[in-house]
Amino acid sequence: MELDYSLYLVTDRSFLNGRSLKECVEEAIKGGATLVQVREKDISTRKFYNVALEIKEVTAKYNVPLIINDRLDIALAVDAEGVHLGQKDMSIKLARKILGEDKIIGISAGNIQEALEAERDGADYVGLGTVFFTGTKKDIDTPIGTEGLREIVEEIKIPSVAIGGINENNTEEVMKTGVNGISVISAILNKDNIKEASDNLFNIIKAGR
Repeated sequence: MELDYSLYLVTDRSFLNGRSLKECVEEAIKGGATLVQVREKDISTRKFYNVALEIKEVTAKYNVPLIINDRLDIALAVDAEGVHLGQKDMSIKLARKILGEDKIIGISAGNIQEALEAERDGADYVGLGTVFFTGTKKDIDTPIGTEGLREIVEEIKIPSVAIGGINENNTEEVMKTGVNGISVISAILNKDNIKEASDNLFNIIKAGR
């Protein structure tokens, strides 16, 4: 499957200010989001399933791949297009065994070694970062910056998405490193006009290539 990693939206309901996640995701897709990852850290399995199912309705409508963060069981239950793993989650090889060859498997990588290992293990893409300091990941010591990002991108052959602290002010700089796209949360979901924010980022990505 040829995927467009340009504008990868990751969900976080804490930014919605009471708005509907389903409606916000739809607005982001209308503006240009090309991939959607449902990320839920502190809810029950049943609630996660219901949230994912609701978002699947939207992504299916627009033919945008749905990725589930961490949870293979949820990904299978809603027939999502794939999963995104962290370095402490299940291994890529085991995830592949469970999900099969047709599902997308991505993994976060913070250095060249992790990215190369992901490539060797059969990841479809890597999320590289954290690139800049960000409010959604409190446990990061030192961001890799755009130079660190460029170094990793030059060493790998699989698609890459930049993660962490990316917004309309630094997207162009990030795209110049050679990544396939950017992954954002607050740069879209924290805006009053989600469609406009998404559209703006998408245009910057296109111009930055």
